[in-house]
Amino acid sequence: MTTTATFIGLGVMGYPMAGHLARAGLNVRVWNRTAAKAEQWASEYQGTACKTIAEAVEGADFVMTCVGADKDLVEVFEGEGGIIANAPVGAILIDHTTASAGVAERLAAAASKRNQAFIDAPVSGGQQGAENGKLTVMCGGPEEAFARAKPVMDHYGRAVNLMGPAGSGQKTKMVNQIAIAGLVQGLSEALHFAEQANLDVAKVVDVISKGAAQSWQMENRSGTMIEGEFNHGFAVDWMRKDLGICLEEANKINATLPVTALVDQFYADVQAMGGSRWDTSSLIQRLRKFR
Repeated sequence: MTTTATFIGLGVMGYPMAGHLARAGLNVRVWNRTAAKAEQWASEYQGTACKTIAEAVEGADFVMTCVGADKDLVEVFEGEGGIIANAPVGAILIDHTTASAGVAERLAAAASKRNQAFIDAPVSGGQQGAENGKLTVMCGGPEEAFARAKPVMDHYGRAVNLMGPAGSGQKTKMVNQIAIAGLVQGLSEALHFAEQANLDVAKVVDVISKGAAQSWQMENRSGTMIEGEFNHGFAVDWMRKDLGICLEEANKINATLPVTALVDQFYADVQAMGGSRWDTSSLIQRLRKFR
């Protein structure tokens, strides 16, 4: 029988992720807070736009979510009209939102009471990765449920890994965002220094990208950073949300994150400059402004 997968949340990530499931031949249902977005998706892909969450998840084998933050997850998962109350026994609930480990643990416990499995599965790779089906997916949840869910997530993920029990996926995503924050700030300072030194910045990048300084950020963002183009990619607002989650978790587990806390404040400066929706690589604009 054809696998039924429901996708809740059709933003810049969820929209193409659900599309990959439809292209793979799954029976896909979608729901979005803005109904027009779900109808638009259904006009582009083979699938069904549903009017309510209850309708969307009825009889589903898998339910994927990709929404905004903890409060949005609670809203779509809990309550009489939510996912947990209306998805069938045995369903596997997979959340791709970047959220707190605490809410993942809370939803996993609630799903377990209904004999459903919950997997927190935040992703990395941005909009481009979602559109190309090459996301990195970091999962937390039961091994048996993950084994069943992995072939489905493989339709939009190039690396889908189980990191441990519920909450482990979110904690791994925090590690990812902490690393990125430091890398982008370092790259911004390097390019800014090259500019101030009157070097050919593109030529400098070409040279140093062949050595130990190479990174994904350098390969994929240095060109637009040099040109001052930031109307693409992962927004500063989203990064600040993620770094807030990281810093809150760090306080809980007694981890010290001085660079992360500093870069978070640098992103606040970018927001104050009007760059809330700029790509995270826009940190360099702060240096250009305050030089």
